[in-house]
Amino acid sequence: MRKRTREVFNILMLAVGAVFMIPLVIMFLTTFKMEREILDPSAVVPRTWSFSNYEQVLNSTVEAPIQLWTLNSFFVSCGTTLFVVILSAMVAFAITRIQIPGGRVLMNVVVATMMMPAQLFLIPLYMILGRMHMLDTPYALIFPATANGFGIFMVSQFMQGIPPSVEEAALIDGCSFLGVFWKIAIPLCGPALATLAVFTFIGSWNDYITPLVFTESVSNYTLPVGIALFQSSYSTQYGLTLATSLLSAVPLLIAFAVFQKQIIEASSASGLKD
Repeated sequence: MRKRTREVFNILMLAVGAVFMIPLVIMFLTTFKMEREILDPSAVVPRTWSFSNYEQVLNSTVEAPIQLWTLNSFFVSCGTTLFVVILSAMVAFAITRIQIPGGRVLMNVVVATMMMPAQLFLIPLYMILGRMHMLDTPYALIFPATANGFGIFMVSQFMQGIPPSVEEAALIDGCSFLGVFWKIAIPLCGPALATLAVFTFIGSWNDYITPLVFTESVSNYTLPVGIALFQSSYSTQYGLTLATSLLSAVPLLIAFAVFQKQIIEASSASGLKD
């Protein structure tokens, strides 16, 4: 009976997964259509397969330097992810393991910032970055994003599940707090840090509002802002928009496939007990 119930549950989950895959499949097939066929969606499968959309994307012009936008997105996303992971781990270790004075108050402030919409900080950040002469640069997209309350909260909750006896044994053996951080806490928090890295990379890669506000030059745009240029008030280049969107999703799929195991481990629990 249990085996039959499990089989039914698996079939149901496969059906739900297939439903969620339908928009992606339609998007993939549409990228091989001519523009006139896209505007006449009488058939999902292209009548005439064409690679013209991908040819235009790969042979991008000065007005739409897609390859440069991709490099900008990689630089901003990787830089943001690196700083968020390192700083979140350091702050979480200081709050949960060293137990600095006022750590609980700081954690409450961090949780409170997570409840506020990020759009509230756009104008103050714009003024601060303008005073620092960082507007219209990739650094204007990296440094503000490092103040990540979600990362601190997530790593802190994971560190609280690590038995203190592990760190106490290292301190008795003569290891310093810095050594405990790099040699004990960081390896044990690997699943949580990997999950945080994936979430941060995806969030930075898909961010549209921040690059739109803090950058002005077309050469400094990231992919989400650049893709929006294919849409205007009078016309929309659906083929180029879908082809570029599909290509921009490939790095995210690769990142999730690589760190899928770590994400599942961090979501389930640490699995450590005293």
